[in-house]
Amino acid sequence: MAESKAPQQAAHGSPERLRVAIGCGVGATIETYDFIGFGTAAALYFGDVFFPDSDPLSATLLSFATLGIGFAARPLGGIVAGHLGDRVGRKPVLVGSLLLMGIATVLIGCLPTYQMVGIWAPILLVVVRVIQGLAFGAEWGGAILMTFEHAPRRRRGLYTGITQAGFPVGLLLANLAFLLSRHTLDDNWAWRVPFLLSAVLIAVGIFIRLKIDESPQFEALKESGEVVKNPLLVVIREDWRNVLRAFCLRITETAGYAVSVTFVLSYLDDGDAPDVSGTTSLTALVTAAAIGIAATTLWGRLSDQVGRRPVYLLGCAVSAAWGIPLFLLVNTEAAALILIAFVISYAVCQNSLAGVQGAWFCELFATKTRTAGTSLAYQLSAVVSGFTPLIATALYSATGWTGPAVLFSFYGLLGLVAALLTRETWGVKERREAGLAVTTSAEPALPAAH
Repeated sequence: MAESKAPQQAAHGSPERLRVAIGCGVGATIETYDFIGFGTAAALYFGDVFFPDSDPLSATLLSFATLGIGFAARPLGGIVAGHLGDRVGRKPVLVGSLLLMGIATVLIGCLPTYQMVGIWAPILLVVVRVIQGLAFGAEWGGAILMTFEHAPRRRRGLYTGITQAGFPVGLLLANLAFLLSRHTLDDNWAWRVPFLLSAVLIAVGIFIRLKIDESPQFEALKESGEVVKNPLLVVIREDWRNVLRAFCLRITETAGYAVSVTFVLSYLDDGDAPDVSGTTSLTALVTAAAIGIAATTLWGRLSDQVGRRPVYLLGCAVSAAWGIPLFLLVNTEAAALILIAFVISYAVCQNSLAGVQGAWFCELFATKTRTAGTSLAYQLSAVVSGFTPLIATALYSATGWTGPAVLFSFYGLLGLVAALLTRETWGVKERREAGLAVTTSAEPALPAAH
């Protein structure tokens, strides 16, 4: 029965395809709020709060090192989630990762400072950051896979783009929270309240995700008895090339974000760098995130129309050329030019890649190892990305702003090469076949969801 419905489901998607995309996007919003909020706090507060005995540059380095530790933990979360997602199901991973992230994030808001407990403060910060990393590592594969496998074949870029748009929503909410707290609370509470507020978002997210049905493709896989006992080993043995390609493609997006947003926030907040207020930089980032909500979805939709590779090549080419202009703009100290810098860095360089990844990465792997393959590639790249602000800060101390600028362009070139070496999964032939599948379907088409 499951097999007979597979072509119909692939052509038209499941009846709740839009609800799943939005539900997974809401979860992505919450987890991004939690995880990205840590990056903003690390750039603006944690150097003073947890490493006060260090000089300003060392405190920033230590703060970003703590940020990187969370990224280093993400591959383990991705590996565990990938195994469970391909063995047990996509839905349990979604609920569990969100719950774990929520607990860790609320705990960050409750942590004692260095002045209260000394060296125990940064130690506790590292512990909860590791828990955050494990949870976030488990999140992406489950959310994207659920959306992809519920979506109609011709609109997988659009639907996974909706889920991916949850990340700029989370970025927007996190930075709005820090922007407001920066002006309404004293320094002791300005960084705590945004983390504590996530408790409300977590409750809403858990409620929504419990109502989402399991992936129809995974249910069909279970019925046919084709569930793999060890999907991680299978994907490494049989599909390691795609893991490596997706790893390199992903680095351009997430490591590029680490330079153009996380590091630049710290750079603008540094007394030795351009004299720009935290309000100006956070306002620019909030504006870019708001634009990014629509941009991510539209880039995904564009990939449905022209293919995955052309959109990715465009984003990587812009990134490769953007490093020097980015810093030239922010160095002007002009609010309008800083706003333009953040919008191009985020809504174009980052969102053009994020909007395509959900569909392209899923199409590279077979259903039986899809969660393991996508999660492994996606989260291994997080190790590089997580320590990129630390690398950028070290380069800045040695070479000035040109070091981070060249690093950003290097990541763009890496993605450009990887995109050229990765097969197109949604070319003219695939788009034509998908159109024929819809018109020749034996059952009436479900109403199109836009």
